[in-house]
Amino acid sequence: MINIPKGTKDVLPEESYKWHYVEKIVRDTAENYNVKEIRTPTFEHTELFLRGVGDTTDIVNKEMYTFEDKGKRSITLKPEGTAGVARAFIENGLQSGVMPVKMYYITPVFRYERPQAGRLREHHQFGVEFYGSSSADTDAEVILLAFDILNRLDLKVKLNINSMGCADCRKQYNAALKAYLKDNYDCLCETCKVRYEKNPLRILDCKEEKCREICKNAPKITDYLCDDCKAHFERLKKLLTVAGLEYTVNPLIVRGLDYYTKTVFEFVTDALGSQGTVCGGGRYDNLVSELGGPKMPGIGFGMGIERVLMLMEATGVEIPKEKQLEVYFASMGEKAYEIAFKVTEALRRSGVKAECDHMGRGVKSQFKYADKQGAKNVVTIGDNEIESGVVNVKNMANGTLTEVKLDNLLEYFKG
Repeated sequence: MINIPKGTKDVLPEESYKWHYVEKIVRDTAENYNVKEIRTPTFEHTELFLRGVGDTTDIVNKEMYTFEDKGKRSITLKPEGTAGVARAFIENGLQSGVMPVKMYYITPVFRYERPQAGRLREHHQFGVEFYGSSSADTDAEVILLAFDILNRLDLKVKLNINSMGCADCRKQYNAALKAYLKDNYDCLCETCKVRYEKNPLRILDCKEEKCREICKNAPKITDYLCDDCKAHFERLKKLLTVAGLEYTVNPLIVRGLDYYTKTVFEFVTDALGSQGTVCGGGRYDNLVSELGGPKMPGIGFGMGIERVLMLMEATGVEIPKEKQLEVYFASMGEKAYEIAFKVTEALRRSGVKAECDHMGRGVKSQFKYADKQGAKNVVTIGDNEIESGVVNVKNMANGTLTEVKLDNLLEYFKG
């Protein structure tokens, strides 16, 4: 037997309704904010992620699925959604349109990580990307969009925010951070020793316990913000307060990607242990230009669908089942089957969820099958029913029988 690859998961029919529920709320909420869907390829040229995500990140250094195709091109399965959307934005000339451009996506992403609860090698991400506005007002809107989705899913989360400033702020902060880390350099993990020289900010995002302990008393980047970045952050905080959304400023949030500038944020929970980040994002005003496009501000977030479902289960959120099977037709004999087949198809075209037997089962077995499928009603058709032109509709919940003329079945169930 061939088994599923490690770090992946099948979503079976009895579970898929949960995904449909989350995805519908995600799409409906995004559309309320006038955000349109974009779909990009599952794989991209590796260079896109080297330039876009950053060569000091764990994603690029340790986690990407990269291979050479038959044309000797280096190809990578996308490890996140933002870089691909930025590439599409540039390549399709969306910068020439009316701003802001507001897009969302639901996509599989691939990272070679150690599989554990809430962290798979293939997982599914809902993401939002807004282009064209550098205003903190847009940051607030994006954060509120994420919150509205989580709120509609009945999830209780906490919002953490931070500012990573601009290039000038970070230059000063990096110098202060390196000075602080210098005395503890020998205690850093090997990866962070490399980061110390190339991008010390990444050390704040390290998952190694010894590095996290060292960073607890590190200088705060918010103390090094220039006047413009400080005003931007203050404006964001003001608007979140106006909207009634509580938040905590967490100076250790830097997110795991190199493209972030100014605002970064996370929605977190205590209900999932170490996998507590449910949604994260931030502003990336230099990403488009770094990928060869014009100077273009942007902001977005990513939300793991598997982790959302895990949190819903952990906190007892009940997901409503999808529309129940309205009617099952149990038939006896070829002529009865033809009638059942015809009426079933007519009901389906009218928007009624209906089914009939294709397995040649006896009536008793058909009733058992209908019960397992959760059918509300079962209609039995045999020679007697054909002769009289009347059938009994059995309500499977209470066992009551209702006589309905064969010719009126469509109207009965459509009504």
